[in-house]
Amino acid sequence: MLRTHTCGELRAEHEGQVVTVCGWVDTYRDHRGVLFVDLRDRYGKTQLVFAPEGGEELLAQAKVLRGEDVVAATGTVAPRPEGTVNPKLATGEIEVRANSLAILNKSRTPPFQPTGPDLPGEDTRLKHRYLDLRRPKMQQTLLLRHRIVKMMRDYFDELGFIDVETPMLGRSTPEGARDYLVPSRVQPGMFYALPQSPQLYKQILMIAGYDRYVQIARCFRDEDLRADRQPEFTQLDLEMSFVDADDVIGVIDGLMARLAKEILGQNLTLPLPRMTYDEAMERFGHDAPDLRFGMEIVDLTDLARSVGFQVFRNAAEGGGRVRGINAKKAADRYSRKLIDELTRFVCDDFAARGLAWFKVDAEGKLASPIAKNFSDDSLAQIAHRMEAEPGDLLLFVADRFAVTCKALHALRKRLGSELKLYEPGALHFSWVVEFPMFERDDETGGWAAMHHPFTAPRTQDTALLHSSPKECRAQAYDLVINGMEAGGGTVRIHDSKVQQKVFELLGIDEETARDRFGFLLEALQYGAPPHGGIALGLDRVVTLFSGGDTIRDVIAFPKTQRATDLMTGAPGHVDARQLKELGLNIPH
Repeated sequence: MLRTHTCGELRAEHEGQVVTVCGWVDTYRDHRGVLFVDLRDRYGKTQLVFAPEGGEELLAQAKVLRGEDVVAATGTVAPRPEGTVNPKLATGEIEVRANSLAILNKSRTPPFQPTGPDLPGEDTRLKHRYLDLRRPKMQQTLLLRHRIVKMMRDYFDELGFIDVETPMLGRSTPEGARDYLVPSRVQPGMFYALPQSPQLYKQILMIAGYDRYVQIARCFRDEDLRADRQPEFTQLDLEMSFVDADDVIGVIDGLMARLAKEILGQNLTLPLPRMTYDEAMERFGHDAPDLRFGMEIVDLTDLARSVGFQVFRNAAEGGGRVRGINAKKAADRYSRKLIDELTRFVCDDFAARGLAWFKVDAEGKLASPIAKNFSDDSLAQIAHRMEAEPGDLLLFVADRFAVTCKALHALRKRLGSELKLYEPGALHFSWVVEFPMFERDDETGGWAAMHHPFTAPRTQDTALLHSSPKECRAQAYDLVINGMEAGGGTVRIHDSKVQQKVFELLGIDEETARDRFGFLLEALQYGAPPHGGIALGLDRVVTLFSGGDTIRDVIAFPKTQRATDLMTGAPGHVDARQLKELGLNIPH
């Protein structure tokens, strides 16, 4: 190897040794004819010293060095002079007094300095990702990702799971998002699909008797991207036979406890807390509630039916809901102008009809321009129900239940952040269970699977598939960390008749089911065990454990929100000859 030590390895005990270090020039400075260079690699930094006594030729060679040049330097490890020790560096007690230098590669002036104080916009960093990945923060994050993956593999190996790779080229199946399609050259007009998940294959593995499967799986979904979505992403995917929901949840509880202990030094109390989907929607307005702070949603619909305020009364009498949150001690923080901003927020972004509010004065009374529409008794009941205290700010939305959920959930998240109600680095883990089996499809008006078409109903709800699908609850469970869905799973249908009934409710006719899923329906008739599993979003888990803001910062080569790779220029045009071989005709 060209080097004897990394740039983060040398210490005082190496004094007197002749060493060779390699890396990138981080900084350089000329101090009275002596040149100091900080050499950087992913392990740290080492200070190189080029002095006149090393020879004019060496000094002249060092003087042409600039940021991001790649060099190899040989010299003697020496203690730094008194008063120049750098306690911020692990190598800060020593320096390497160079006697030779090899410039391995000169760098053009970079568009930004990877260790500089000012970073450019994300587009610039993604275009020059090879520079962005040199940043210590990025390197630490990817090393953390490596460490998390290793801990996951070790944990599941200890529990007897088998790592099995599933195909990248499979059959297009309706799983919610659009598939990425791959045309077949040898079978013109036919297409593979890149996997949205290994769902069908892992069920087949259970039917094949492999009992416990795990995989760090690459997945692909051609969907309109939101802020924290990627067209290709990574899942920790697992499946288990002869289990129920509690068994799968228990395995993941243990994994989260190990990660929290090893990475954050945080001791989790197991089992992790759980709540039902219905409870989450009532208390927090969302199926991935942030439990790091309170501010739970309170329902006032029963009181609203008898008040003089028509907005509340009309909503309550028209089948809607009147619900609110209490921002404790926030009355002075939010002026009328800021409350108007909150009103526009819930109206413009979440289709609420308005935002009613009260401030609680020093005597505990509710003050607001709308207070005149309420009797003293009604105001007292509202204050009691909201647990109002002097200085509190009460905020209400009166609308359809779904609208109140979306608006108050978003408002609660915004206020939690603005009021700094939680420690940014702390993680809170919980489960949401017993999701509905189905939800209405806005386009067709028919039923759509809340999770996926292979989710099993609760045993006691199976008959509801025939009588009342709306009331049917699934054996489904989501892991929630800090108000974000970190993973979701279900117990699967292992009875072919139940599976066919679910397909029927989802509008998948027998011919389509046989065409798309015939192999699974047939396999279910050859001794399928009860089985269930879960998939954790690895990118999101790493983001949370690293304290990051976006999954793009934990993926080595991410795409933009337009699903483009700014570094390579993908997607791009291909040669006409390739299209002809695939039997494709792309209109210009």
